[in-house]
Amino acid sequence: MSRIDFGWEIPTGKRRMPPGGPNNYIPHLRRVLNMLGSRFHSVWVPDHFMDGDRDVPEALTTLSYLSALYPALFWGTVVLGVNYRNPALLAKMAATLQQLNGGRTVLGIGAGWRTEEYRAYNYPFPPAASRIAQLAEAIQICRAMWDPAQPAASFCGEHFRIDNAVCFPKPIPPPPVMIGGAGEQLMLRVVARHADWWNLVGVTPEKYAHKIEVLRCRCAEVGRDPNSIRKTWMGVVSIAPNRAAAEAAMQAYPLWPDDVPIVGTPAEVITGLRRYTALGVDLFILGFADEPALDGIDLFIREVLPAFQE
Repeated sequence: MSRIDFGWEIPTGKRRMPPGGPNNYIPHLRRVLNMLGSRFHSVWVPDHFMDGDRDVPEALTTLSYLSALYPALFWGTVVLGVNYRNPALLAKMAATLQQLNGGRTVLGIGAGWRTEEYRAYNYPFPPAASRIAQLAEAIQICRAMWDPAQPAASFCGEHFRIDNAVCFPKPIPPPPVMIGGAGEQLMLRVVARHADWWNLVGVTPEKYAHKIEVLRCRCAEVGRDPNSIRKTWMGVVSIAPNRAAAEAAMQAYPLWPDDVPIVGTPAEVITGLRRYTALGVDLFILGFADEPALDGIDLFIREVLPAFQE
């Protein structure tokens, strides 16, 4: 079996925030991160600004702070909205972070989708086709600015341009670019051309298998080996010693529409995860339904992780 990695999605907004407000937030994160230690591969921060009246930390600021505290882990975003940051600034921020944390950054990025957030923060919200085109251009700008062979980078696209933009120090190695998205006509063409890693959220194994077949076609159109793109899945695990307890924990969890969690005993969770690894998924980015309790994470570490470390 090839190596299977696991990441933790930190709680934000309505999802699993610990009681006690801001004063308890960092202590809670540190309790979990101390449990994960070197057992997990990575930690992931969602890129949202608001969720009703709940606390939502800004993604890159949070990632910068925590990645300095835990040097054994990789750190990524799930996923940045392309319109939220000027792409040249984003390239500079990612390059700086990659240098400061010793090469442990993953740039997760997507086309953005939360309309109310765009409007509240006064970002233009163009149609999906335009946002996906902006995503492709932003990634090209990042790669140009990170390229050691280009002391100064220029790019002129339909949506973005840079003129002799300088980015020193160059990130070595450059952060992997993980694209989140599943649209078959436009988004998977961008994945085929520009992604190092690819993320799908909450889809069933059957739907993931279908998207992989579409991605194979998109890769064939550009002459790329689809196996060169790392496949990741992000979702929710509800794990307990018995299935009834696992199902009960899901009752209070604010699952996104159409997302499918993995629910059950450790043996059932292992079986559920293996349905994805059989497709080529080798990184899972997980939240746990019983958070902020630590029982689910502890049980996962003790009884699920060993099955993927043989």
